[in-house]
Amino acid sequence: QVQLMESGGDLVQPGGSLRLSCAASGNIFSINAMGWYRQAPGKQRELVARITLGGSTNYADSVKGRFTVSGDNAKNTVYLQMNSLKPEDTAVYYCNMALEEYYYSDESDYWGQGTQVTVSS
Repeated sequence: QVQLMESGGDLVQPGGSLRLSCAASGNIFSINAMGWYRQAPGKQRELVARITLGGSTNYADSVKGRFTVSGDNAKNTVYLQMNSLKPEDTAVYYCNMALEEYYYSDESDYWGQGTQVTVSS
């Protein structure tokens, strides 16, 4: 069974930086896309940033120029570098991977348990 484990969430002051990491473990044949979503209290979960196996990225407009997503397929790990953090970035951040466990498997979505990011003075 594939599991995703996130780390790096913390309390940070406005203008500060954080780096989130998410590592996948278990049987993995191919990771086709990796990314981060977030959910603030009372709001729906939203895409923050995503990177495909080919290296294409897409970002929410609210984080463009401040956040950078990167992946290391050899380590089955995705990162989110967050700079110039704002109070409105406060949320639970969830890692997501679209992957195939075996060469004959269909692609499936997997989620981490979430890590809290709080931006406050």
